[in-house]
Formats: sequence, structure tokens, C-alpha cells
Amino acid sequence: MSIRKMFRREFLSKSAKTVVVAGFAGTTVRFAQDEKPAGTSKEQADKKAQPEFRVLGKTGLKVTTVSYGAMRTRDEAIIHRALDLGINYIDTARVYMGGQNEVTVGNVMKTRRKEVFVATKFVPASTEDILKSVETSLKSLQMDYVDVIQAHGLDTVEQLKDESILEALRKVKKEGKARFVGFTTHKNMTELVKAAISMKFYDTILVAYNFKSSPELTTAIEDAAKAGIGIVAMKTQAGGYTDTKMGELSPHQAALKWVLQNKGIANTIPSMVNYDQLSEDIQVMGSKMGWMDRKTLYRYSQAIDKTYCRMCGKCSGLCPKGVDVQDVNRSIMYHEGYRDAALAMTAYQSIPSKSRPSACQTCESCSVQCAYGLNIHGKMRRAATLFV
Repeated sequence: MSIRKMFRREFLSKSAKTVVVAGFAGTTVRFAQDEKPAGTSKEQADKKAQPEFRVLGKTGLKVTTVSYGAMRTRDEAIIHRALDLGINYIDTARVYMGGQNEVTVGNVMKTRRKEVFVATKFVPASTEDILKSVETSLKSLQMDYVDVIQAHGLDTVEQLKDESILEALRKVKKEGKARFVGFTTHKNMTELVKAAISMKFYDTILVAYNFKSSPELTTAIEDAAKAGIGIVAMKTQAGGYTDTKMGELSPHQAALKWVLQNKGIANTIPSMVNYDQLSEDIQVMGSKMGWMDRKTLYRYSQAIDKTYCRMCGKCSGLCPKGVDVQDVNRSIMYHEGYRDAALAMTAYQSIPSKSRPSACQTCESCSVQCAYGLNIHGKMRRAATLFV
């Protein structure tokens, strides 16, 4: 169902019990009487937040629906605070911050390992190199095992079935260095989720999923969950862009609520780098999506409609010069949405040089047409100036 249709239906059902309050951006806003925003301090909001749990598929792990994406976290105190508030699942990776992110998480785990499930990732490589990467991760994390080990950034079904990856995962699990095995994906997500169901090998999947995702991905996630695969959602905030069209509205809680409406999602891992972000996100646990949430997402959807890449994969292989349009767009999102230049540069540099948009500078027009109307030519030229 589209954001516009959801908004209209919610409005009609709530209209009998609304009160008019101050408007914004020239629009009169109506809040349902049971949805008036509360003016609470961060400390009060933290105290009100109550952990909500779902089961991570066949792993049986009871995880908090809002968990902790540590990808951009440098301050150990933020992670400690998240655990104090009941979050019990942390996601990190060997490649985040050049390995430093695992060290940061590991420093917290020295005293709090029993309180939390830890997931990390390795980059696909030979079986031997994967095993070395896992050993390095365990050393950095200061633990004997992780709860979930994931093959990071799989793009194709061929990678999903790569024997080097499967053999490494079997060995790591057999040796007790990981309790469960999974993979992460940003590309061809629907195809990979469907393939994983038929393989009956992977325990978990970390997938990019938000209110801009396709209905096909939503269905695939629901089917995977029914098959016992634990689905973790990333990129839940659709880039986290700041736009003047939003006024004082923040889309983050509404975006998380939208994702968690899908009962096939076990938990989410929003990136939280300060106390305010943590306080905002944890309040989503146990709450339902209401009229104002839909209004906020509708406004945010309009603001980012011609900016945000849906990661649908429909542009894959369309560039005659081999530019990896989707991964370039993801790098731009990290820079302009997350406002994290270092992360953006790392993502961009992970793209093979032959697939970067240097060739786009000489193209007068672009043969790649985005299914959602993004200006691909303009975005590729933008990337070539951003990442120099």
C-alpha cells in the first residue's frame, strides 16, 4: 500500500476524534487525541521505553525489535547506555572503520558479554582468508565466539552458493566460533532472499528494508520468516536525509514503526551515534504506527522521492561502460543522508575502479533510466566530484 493511500485511510478512520493544533509549512495539522506529542526530556523518554522482543527465526534468540547498529559508533559510552536500556543485539563488521568498530564493541563486551547477542561479518574470499578474518574479529571483539557470523554484501545467487563461503561457515559453526550463520545483502535482495529459502542453509539474513522498499521484497521477507530464517532490517531510515520540507518533523521513529509492522522482521539495527538518536529510536519498541507517523512518512517520502535510491537493482548491468550505479548511489547516500564522509569514501573505494563513474564525465546523457525517476547522470557526475 502506498504512503498516500495509508495516510488517507488513517485520516478517515481517525477524523472523528481529532483536534486542531498549530500547523507547519502552511498546513493545518491534526493529531488524533490519543496521539498528541508529549514534551518529555531525554531522561524521561529513556525511562518510558520498554524493550520489546521477537524471535530471530530458527535461532531461537529473543532479540529486541530495535537493536544496535554499531557501524558508525566510536563512543563506547553510547553502547553501554543502549545495553542499560535493554537492547540486547549488536551488529558490527570486520570492515567497519577499518577494523576499529569491532575493537570499540569489544571493549564494551569485556564486561557485558552475557547481556547481548553479537553479530559480525566477513568479506567474501577464499575459505582460508575467511577463517583468518573470523579469528581477527574474535580477537578484536575479545570473545571466544559470536552469536551470528555473516557473509557480507552478497550480490548474486552464485555468491550465496559459493562453496568457499559455505565451507567457511560450516567450519566456523562446527568449531563453536559462531552459533549461527547468515549473510547480508544490498543488491538483488528479493532474488537472494528467495534463493536462501530454498537452500535451507542460512539462519539469518540482514537486508536493506524501509518504507521505500518494493512489495516484492516485503513478500519475500514474510516468506523467509515463515521458513524459519531470522530477518534483520538495516537501512530502515531510508537515508536519514534532512530536508526543509520536513519542518520540525523527524521521520526516524515513523520509519522504524513502518518496518516493524512487518512481523517477518525480527529486529532492526539503526545506526546510533549519540544519546539523542538512541533515545529517539528505543521509544519505538512496543508502539504502533499511528496517523501522525503516516503523515510524517508521507511528507518525508515527498522530500526524498527524487533523491533516495531504493536499491531495487533494476539498473544493474544497464550502463554500457559498466558503472555500478547502485553502489555509487549508496555511497552518495552515506555522504548526503548519513552525513558521514568517511563511511561514504570507504563504500566508494570498495567499488572496483572500473565500475566507478569516471567515464560519466564525458557522457552527454545517460542510457540508464531509473525506475523511480532519479537523475542518474546527475548523481554519477556528483559522485565523481565528491569522491576524488
